[in-house]
Amino acid sequence: MPLGATLAEAWRALRAQPLRTFFLLLATAVGVTFLVAVVSLVEGMDRYVRDVFGREIYGINTVIVRRRPSIDVDNDEVRRRAYARRPRLREDDAAYVQAKLETPAVVATMFDEAAEVRGPRGRRAGNVWASGVSASYFRVQQMELAQGRFFSEAEAARGEALAVLGRDVAEALFPDGGALGARVHLDGVPYRVVGVLAPRGSLFGLSLDRAIYVPARSPFGRLRRPQGTVDAILVQAAGPEWLSAVRWEVESWMRLRHRLRPNEPNDFELETADEALAFWGRIANVLRLALPALVAISLLVGGVVILNLMLVTVVERTQEIGLRKALGATPRAIVQQFLAEAMLVGLLGGLVGVGLGLGLAALVRAVSPLPAAVAPWSLALGVALSSAVGLASGVLPARRAAALAPVEALRYE
Repeated sequence: MPLGATLAEAWRALRAQPLRTFFLLLATAVGVTFLVAVVSLVEGMDRYVRDVFGREIYGINTVIVRRRPSIDVDNDEVRRRAYARRPRLREDDAAYVQAKLETPAVVATMFDEAAEVRGPRGRRAGNVWASGVSASYFRVQQMELAQGRFFSEAEAARGEALAVLGRDVAEALFPDGGALGARVHLDGVPYRVVGVLAPRGSLFGLSLDRAIYVPARSPFGRLRRPQGTVDAILVQAAGPEWLSAVRWEVESWMRLRHRLRPNEPNDFELETADEALAFWGRIANVLRLALPALVAISLLVGGVVILNLMLVTVVERTQEIGLRKALGATPRAIVQQFLAEAMLVGLLGGLVGVGLGLGLAALVRAVSPLPAAVAPWSLALGVALSSAVGLASGVLPARRAAALAPVEALRYE
């Protein structure tokens, strides 16, 4: 029988048992759904982290000095106490590093505090991240303005009460516009708005636009950080070719600044975007390595379901098989027929799984900050695997059907 006729006959057989066909398709679709959805989420997260996380959090070609690591998988009580004993970073540390650096670089400082900001007529922006920063921070983070300007180095050094608003804060306090030159109150102190940032988007569901930036030495900084301490010192190299040299210099000068002996470990952390991305890469690789085993288990279970349902089908169609053999059908034709049905089940189940997987990934993306990116190879792999599982699961039922004796099959009730 030609292949087209065999597949058409297989399709008619599947349509004759819609409920059983549904369970057969479901058995293969589950594994493919899992494969497509997880791969889409992992690939989307990988792109998101590499394209956005490094740029927004660490900056381009930037070394960040912190008191404690921003990512610590072994954050136990002993380590927390050790970090707490470390000296706090200060603006003086940044000035010292800036003065000593021989490699071309820009140094900036910052600290974050949750705060409430109020605008005219009692309008509130709610809790926002208020950042005390140096004027160079905007350059290091490559921020862009929608309106106005950034405060200058001289204004920051004098600690003037100036503010640059994130878009969400500006819209909440000034829904009709007119933020530039207006006053907002931070910790009850009036600040003059000199700039509004262009939209920056969100990071894992947290808006980067719900922020206000003020000079670190302004009244907010003097109240929240009276000793001039900062959360981070950012050192941006002039280009990627200078990054390793800048990192080495920053580490050397910070060790000298903190009077560390050669055999003493650093009492500060150095981080770059590449190091953070390498950490994420290890997590993504673990997920990629675990995925085949999980998908294999799911497809194996689906294959067992197909095998059992196909065996039941052989029993139910015993008389049909006997009649076809009596009319001249060869064992090979019987095998081809059942294998075609099994492969068609696998193929259709794979296509259903691809659709469900894409839908699940889209749903997760819609209701959560997790991004998703379709990987075409996962779609093709899912359909190929489900077809192969269906075909393999149909071998035993097909052989049993082909082995039936026509006379005995016709007598079966």
